[in-house]
Amino acid sequence: MTSEVHHHAEELCEPGLRLYARALRDSRVTRSEAEETPCLLDGGLLRPDTDDPALLEPVPPVVALHRRLRSFGDRVAEERRYTARLVETFEPLLRIPHARAAEPESPAIRVLSGPAPINDAITSAMAEARHEMLCIQPHTAHTNRPPTVHHLPMERDQAFLDRGGRIRTLYQHTLRHAPTVTARYEQIRGDVEARTLDEVTERLILLDRTVAFVPANKDRTLALEVRHPALTRYFATTFDRLWHLATPMHPEAVRPPTLNGVTPRQRAIATLLVEGYTDAVVADRLGMNIRTARVHIAKLAATLGSESRAQLGYLIARSGILEQEQERDPT
Repeated sequence: MTSEVHHHAEELCEPGLRLYARALRDSRVTRSEAEETPCLLDGGLLRPDTDDPALLEPVPPVVALHRRLRSFGDRVAEERRYTARLVETFEPLLRIPHARAAEPESPAIRVLSGPAPINDAITSAMAEARHEMLCIQPHTAHTNRPPTVHHLPMERDQAFLDRGGRIRTLYQHTLRHAPTVTARYEQIRGDVEARTLDEVTERLILLDRTVAFVPANKDRTLALEVRHPALTRYFATTFDRLWHLATPMHPEAVRPPTLNGVTPRQRAIATLLVEGYTDAVVADRLGMNIRTARVHIAKLAATLGSESRAQLGYLIARSGILEQEQERDPT
């Protein structure tokens, strides 16, 4: 009896990678050779040969990588929009006095109201955790201030590390050189890593992949303590995928390369500009104030020789800087 191997279009198996590499070298493979590796066709790495239907030709790796990263980015953006709509829908319901009266003793989702109860719940969950804490810390752009280093969380994190736990944190690129963030990593000892992305999701704390804390309203005075296995698995998967795309910051920082005089931050801005976003939206999504965003836009325009906003979008598309960014290995 043979066991059927299930492939996911986003995850290439070893036989699939070997066959794709051979297709690149030989310019084509037979359709029968690809029957055992459907991830290549489903993932858009092979396509039918126009001259011979029995043959498949490889899609160039640069094109395939760009499509995959763009598709993932679209899904992350859609998940962010869905999360925002969900929170907006439930926020007024959560404020109804009797809405939480019939909560079970150990609910899968518990509403926490106020900074003190939220902090107490996190402290209690961390005292029980033993293995791993995954965090996402977006920059609060409207205040233009990075997260503050508080003594209680520092002590709490250090106690967790002393028990043999490990901490992984995702920040936005705007916080790579923030003094308070740097001070945090100078003061704690243990298995700690941090990486950064241009954009991250909302704030998240995930402990041992079994309990998560997420904001429940815009000013973060409400939070959800989530212990539902399906949701915590979803949070863990999202974190792992973002972590894979992120740039190392601590303990060994990796500086994203400048391409053709355009900095990584300017490339992130360029990506949003060609999608038609305003300066204010660009600044909010990248965790910077609007004045800083406009300074970077002006420098980008000067680098590309643009004399107007309309021309800037055209020059960004023609320059190839976004395609070059897709080619760069995110790790």
